[in-house]
Amino acid sequence: MSDVTTTDLYEITMALSYLLEDMSRPATFSLFVRNLPPERGFLVSAGAEPVLDYLSAFRITSADVEDFASALHRSPSDVSALDGVTFTGEVRAVPEGRVVFAGEPLLEVTAPLTQAQLVETFLLNQVSHQTAVASKAVRSVLAADGRPVVDFSLRRTHGTSAGMQAARMAALTGFAGTSNVAAAVRWGLTASGTMAHSYVEAFPDEETAFRAFARAHPGPVTLLVDTYDSVRGVRTAARVLRDLGRGPGCAVRLDSGDLGGLARRARVELDCSGLPDVRVIASGGLDEYGVDTLVRSGAPIDMYAVGTRVGTSADAPYLDSAYKLVEYDARPVMKLSSAKVTSPGRKQVFRRPDGDDVIALWDEPGPPGAEPLLRTVMRDGRRIGPPDTLPEAHARLTADLVALPADALRIRDPRPGRAVYSERLSDVTADLTRRLRSPRSPRAAPGA
Repeated sequence: MSDVTTTDLYEITMALSYLLEDMSRPATFSLFVRNLPPERGFLVSAGAEPVLDYLSAFRITSADVEDFASALHRSPSDVSALDGVTFTGEVRAVPEGRVVFAGEPLLEVTAPLTQAQLVETFLLNQVSHQTAVASKAVRSVLAADGRPVVDFSLRRTHGTSAGMQAARMAALTGFAGTSNVAAAVRWGLTASGTMAHSYVEAFPDEETAFRAFARAHPGPVTLLVDTYDSVRGVRTAARVLRDLGRGPGCAVRLDSGDLGGLARRARVELDCSGLPDVRVIASGGLDEYGVDTLVRSGAPIDMYAVGTRVGTSADAPYLDSAYKLVEYDARPVMKLSSAKVTSPGRKQVFRRPDGDDVIALWDEPGPPGAEPLLRTVMRDGRRIGPPDTLPEAHARLTADLVALPADALRIRDPRPGRAVYSERLSDVTADLTRRLRSPRSPRAAPGA
């Protein structure tokens, strides 16, 4: 099964109709998030790089045509007009790692109508999921307040592909490592892991397990101490590490219970055993809320491992995202459905040094000193320049976070940033709305 056929059926039915009607003029679709999820002061743009990889390789083959025909219960000859279709359009996108707000286009696709329509499902899937996870992950980094955070999410993400994306988003947002071996190898990340409770249970007692683990791994080790009794586990780990002369770089991991109270007990036990360099790692159902509580309480935790709740963006597992037609054949279009109104025309987003972002028409000048966020990254179906890198995306995110107001960065009850329409875009939107609501003129004239 190819990525091309990983799509919604209505993309195919619409594309066939467009071809039959000879509707092949350029169309622009805008991908944006209508509203921020609760407890989010901002989003982190993500998914553009996988999208560009997909579009660069997009080609409908005869095998794809047969799959489409099978799904439609029609003859392949009825679908043959799609055979050989490639993506030849232009993409303008907000680079990965930039902070964005509700209503702002994360990317815009301009291509012959059939092409721009066919890629909708994949683009929405990639950008929505990765933006949601990146926006969750960065909050764990903020909550940790300089302490390292590692990704333990793979085993409970919604599929291994989602797990790979979660590890990539964790790296983009500043995580120190991941338990995902494939992701570590693919993107040059630090692989991080310890042991499971089953490992300890397989041995006659904790001390035997800890000594066996240390023999197998001559470098720094992390010992999981809460299989039976956390405080006793810390004492046993301290004894083993002290006997073996292992301290710097080693750690004990707490995975359950009152993590703040246990961390304090663990720190005392380790310090009294002459092991001040052994770190305390906390895991077990943590996300930014749990990390924030622990950090604010002064818990002596040196590193946080977050998994399920971050890898699935558990409190906001989806985004109210959309991929909407805003222009066809130089004619601006818009949707007027209740609560789902869109704005017409190709866009640019300007970030002002002070004040709200401005969503404007793509060809109008921005406010003085403002930075345009959407960049042309693909033309004629080909990338412009080399692929972006995770360090570059992380650097952009770091700079954007510094510029955000403190109340947008809050873990609890943040005050979201926002974007406003430019005067020209507001006028065009109002004018087209009047035209569309007029019984005599259901469509705007070309170039309006």
